[in-house]
Amino acid sequence: MRHHHPRRAAAAAGILLTAAVCTTIPASAAPQRGAAQATAFQQTAATALVVNARWGGHCTYDRLVIDVKGTMPPVTVNPVKELRYDATGKKVPLAGKYFLEIKLSPAAAHNEAGQSVYKGPKLVKIYLPKLKGLAFTGDFEGVVSFGAAFSTKPAYNTFKLHSPERFVLDIRHGNRCG
Repeated sequence: MRHHHPRRAAAAAGILLTAAVCTTIPASAAPQRGAAQATAFQQTAATALVVNARWGGHCTYDRLVIDVKGTMPPVTVNPVKELRYDATGKKVPLAGKYFLEIKLSPAAAHNEAGQSVYKGPKLVKIYLPKLKGLAFTGDFEGVVSFGAAFSTKPAYNTFKLHSPERFVLDIRHGNRCG
């Protein structure tokens, strides 16, 4: 009578699997890519691209929409005393008493070749009941940022929409339609 030894069988299978995994591929068969290129490729594949920003007025709210290509990244919206450009710290020339800073991260507004994919406005005055201006304030170190300007303190809601990916900021105001 023959006895089977499960531990020996498992060990043998593990040795065979390790040998198969550790088999080397000739350098001529592997794609050639420098370490920096490989890192940039990996980051770009996972990084959302911010491609546009737009706005519109509705009866009871103003809406700001930021369009994203790829998976929507986390977004933060914070009231700030003034708006500054991310890379330089220079003050954004946007009139208003109240400001919201909007940051998407990880995200980029440029492709792996360094070319801008963002086609929206860089700095614009807006004539809506609440939203008075928008600035594209940065595409720096994996963070894309915007600043929104208001004459009065904004009451707002945020949410994400999908297919296509969009971040939405709704700023409430009194009914202007009736």
